[in-house]
Amino acid sequence: MTAYVERPPVPELAGVVRTVWLQRTGDAPYVQRHLPTGGVEIHFPVGGRPQLLGPLTGPRIEVIPARTTIVGVRFRPGAAPPLPAGLDELADQHVGLADLWGRAVDRLVETVALAATPELGLVALQAHLVQEFRRVGGLDPLVGEAVQVLMPWDPVGVDAVAAHLALSASQLRRRCLQAVGMSPKVLQRTLRFQGFLALAQSGAIATGRRGADGMAGLAVDAGYADQAHLSRECLRLTGVTPRQLLGGDLDRCACGHDHSASYAPFLATRRRSLVRV
Repeated sequence: MTAYVERPPVPELAGVVRTVWLQRTGDAPYVQRHLPTGGVEIHFPVGGRPQLLGPLTGPRIEVIPARTTIVGVRFRPGAAPPLPAGLDELADQHVGLADLWGRAVDRLVETVALAATPELGLVALQAHLVQEFRRVGGLDPLVGEAVQVLMPWDPVGVDAVAAHLALSASQLRRRCLQAVGMSPKVLQRTLRFQGFLALAQSGAIATGRRGADGMAGLAVDAGYADQAHLSRECLRLTGVTPRQLLGGDLDRCACGHDHSASYAPFLATRRRSLVRV
C-alpha cells in the first residue's frame, strides 16, 4: 500500500506549478507508473537525493523502496525550474538534481531532512523554488500562450497556433522543444490525454456531444475522435488500457486518491477558447 496526497502549490508558485504532493510507501516496495503530463517533476525522498523527472513522452516505471517518504512538485508545461540545459535534452530522463543545481542541493537536502514533518519539508522545497524563480525572472510568454491554446477543449492545428502567435511553425517548434521538451504536436497529444484524465478523475459527466456518453463521451469531450482513438493513445502514453489505468472503472478514476488539486486548475482552462479555426 502507498499513501498519496496532492495539494495546490503555495500562491507564489501557482503560475508555474500544477500540484505538489506527499507519498509514503508501506512495508513493501511500490511500483510507480509515471505518466506524461507535459511538464517536469521534482521527486524528493526525505533524507535521500532528489531527482528531476524530465518531460515524458511515454510511461516510466520506477520501484520506490519500502518505507520511503517523497515530497514532489509537478510543474506546468513550459514552466520548469531554472535549469542549465534545454528541456529537449532532458526528455524522458531521470536526472539527479545535484547534477543540475550543484552544491545548493546539499543544503536543500539537509533542510528537507531536518524538517519536523514531511509537510514542512514540502514547504521548504517550495520556498526554495520561489527564490529560484525570483532569481531568473519570467518565463517565455509565447510558450505559455502556446500551451493554453493547445489545451484539448477547442482543438486547433499547430499551424493555426503558430499563426496566432505570429511565429512560423519551425520557430514555434524550436521554442517548444527548448522550453517544454517536446514538439507542439506531441504536447498537444499529451495535454489531450491529461484532459481526459482530469475529466475522469473529477467524475465529470459527458456532455453527450455526438450522442456519446460514459467513457466514449469523455473521450469526445477531451478531443478524441472516439473511444477507440482514446484507447490507442492511452496504450501509447501509459502502457495500459484506460480500464486498467482508472482502476477498473470505465468512465471515472477509481484509484482512491484525491486528485482535485491537479485536475481542478486543468479543467478551469475549459472556460477559455483562445483560437477559432
